[in-house]
Amino acid sequence: MTYEEKVEAFKQRIREGHKVEAGDWMPDEYRKRLIKFIEMHANSEIMGALPERDWILRAPSLHRKLAVTAKIQDEVGHAQLLYRLVEDLGKPREQIFDDLIHGRTKFHNVFHYPTYSWGDVGIIAWLVDGAAVISQGALQRSSYAPYGRTMRRICWEEAFHLKHGEDIVLTAVMGSEKQKRLMQEALERWWEPLMMFHGPPTPPEKDKDLEWGIKTKPNEQLRQEFLSTYVRKIREIGLKIPDPKLRYNESTGRWEYTEPDWDKLYAVVTGHGPASQERLAFRRLSYEETAWVRKAVLGEKAAVA
Repeated sequence: MTYEEKVEAFKQRIREGHKVEAGDWMPDEYRKRLIKFIEMHANSEIMGALPERDWILRAPSLHRKLAVTAKIQDEVGHAQLLYRLVEDLGKPREQIFDDLIHGRTKFHNVFHYPTYSWGDVGIIAWLVDGAAVISQGALQRSSYAPYGRTMRRICWEEAFHLKHGEDIVLTAVMGSEKQKRLMQEALERWWEPLMMFHGPPTPPEKDKDLEWGIKTKPNEQLRQEFLSTYVRKIREIGLKIPDPKLRYNESTGRWEYTEPDWDKLYAVVTGHGPASQERLAFRRLSYEETAWVRKAVLGEKAAVA
C-alpha cells in the first residue's frame, strides 16, 4: 500500500467514526495539525490565567479571592494536561514554551485584552468561559481519542468556572446602579472579542481541522450556538448587547449580527492586541525566574566556580 493509499484509508476510518490513539500510525499532516491545534489550546489556557491574575488581591471579598485563585489554578492545570498531549505527539516541552514566549505560536484572541474592572472578571468567567464550553464540548468527540478524553475532564471544570462567573454578574446586576453599570461596560468591551471567539465563518469543506476530525463543528455553528444560549440570558438580567443589528431570523433559524473585523482578529492573535506584548513579557519573565526550579527537578549539575 502506498503512502497516499494509507492516508486515504486513515481518512475513511475517521469518517466512519474510528478514534486515533497516541501510538497509532497517523499521516504527517494529521500529526502537524494536531500539534498546532492542541498547542494553541494549551497556550490559551496558560495565558488565560493572566487576565484574572491581577484581581486575586483586588477581589471584593475573601470568598471571591479564593474562587478566582481556584479558577486560575484550574486553568494552569488544563494547560499542563494539554501540553502533555503535545509532547506525546513529538514536540518537546522546552520547544513549546520557547515558541510561546517568543511569539512564534498563538493563543486565543480573548486573552490579548486587558481587564479594567471587576466587571471584566465576571464577563470573562461567564461569557468567555461559556463560549469555551460550547467549543470544547464539541472537542470531546475529536478523532484524536486522548484529546477527547482530556476534554471531558476540562469541560467538567469549566462548567464550574461558568457558574462562578454567572454568580459574579448576577450579584452585581442585582446590586447598585454603579455595580450594574460596571457589568454593562464590561459587556460592551468584551462583545467584539466574544463574537470573534469561534473564528471566521470558514466553509466546512475548506476547514482542514474538520476534514481530519480534530474538531467536529464548524466555526459559525459554534457561534450560533453561543448566541442561542446566551443572548436571552444576557437580556433577562437587564444588560444590553451592544450590537443594534443582532436579531434572530425566524425564517432562516439563524442569528444575524454585525460582522466582526476579521483582519483585526488576525492582528490580535499574531501578537498585536492591546495586551499581547505585556502578557508575553510576563510569561518570559516568569519562565526565566523559574529556570532554577526546572534545573533542580531535572537534576542538572550546578556550575562550578
